[in-house]
Amino acid sequence: MQIRAGYEITYECPQPTPMVLLLSVHPTRMPDIVGEHRIAFDPPVSPREYRDTFANLCTRVMAPAGPLTVSTDFLINDPGTPDIVELDAEQLPVQELPDDVLAYLLGSRYCDTDHLSNEAWARFGSGPTGWARVQAICDYVNQRLSFGYQHASATRTAFDGFREQRGVCRDFAHLAITLCRCMNIPARYCTGYLGDIGIAPVPEPMDFSAWFEAYLGGRWYTFDARHNTPRIGRILMARGRDATDVALSTTFGQTRLASFKVHTDEVAGG
Repeated sequence: MQIRAGYEITYECPQPTPMVLLLSVHPTRMPDIVGEHRIAFDPPVSPREYRDTFANLCTRVMAPAGPLTVSTDFLINDPGTPDIVELDAEQLPVQELPDDVLAYLLGSRYCDTDHLSNEAWARFGSGPTGWARVQAICDYVNQRLSFGYQHASATRTAFDGFREQRGVCRDFAHLAITLCRCMNIPARYCTGYLGDIGIAPVPEPMDFSAWFEAYLGGRWYTFDARHNTPRIGRILMARGRDATDVALSTTFGQTRLASFKVHTDEVAGG
């Protein structure tokens, strides 16, 4: 199948402002792009790309004073299959984990493991391990948090979400990641496109989505605590320890988000 995706985002800056954008498709999905994947800027700027420490594709720009519209539109091939489910995937002992995975056991800006460790062990410590443990965490987070765009907060940590029992998709991901890390399961944050493909249309405006990956049986698997069911058509943009590492835009000066539109649609006959 093919998916058409993209966005149109407008920022307003009172003065020239440096920005770092994580608005490209992740390098691992670039081979699936049909034709060109290009970020357009209006008015024109001189972007420069680089890879960060998580292998995400970043774009540096100097935004001019006034509005700057950032946009893209692309076609991508997708297998059209749901997220992989591997019920027998085992949890590896910490001493057997690869060195580059260990960082995803540690607390981070939004994944405050020190506040949730006792809760995690009390709730999941005597249950199954491996895939079943991660799924139990997803089930718990899905039931504990109430989703609503009006609940969005740029400063909410996993522990805040746990206490407030509400949030948006990033909060579901942060709480699930934190509980996994508390149980010695490496987990990392993911952001990207997830359209209404293979499900009934959702009335809310399209947005980017957040999910997470857990390291089991020697590889990373996709989990989604908000939707809590395998989905079709995820397009990864970036991975990191939490939302800090994969912010769509990091601005080094005062900036206002003036407009925000995302589209993700299956192409008929694609």
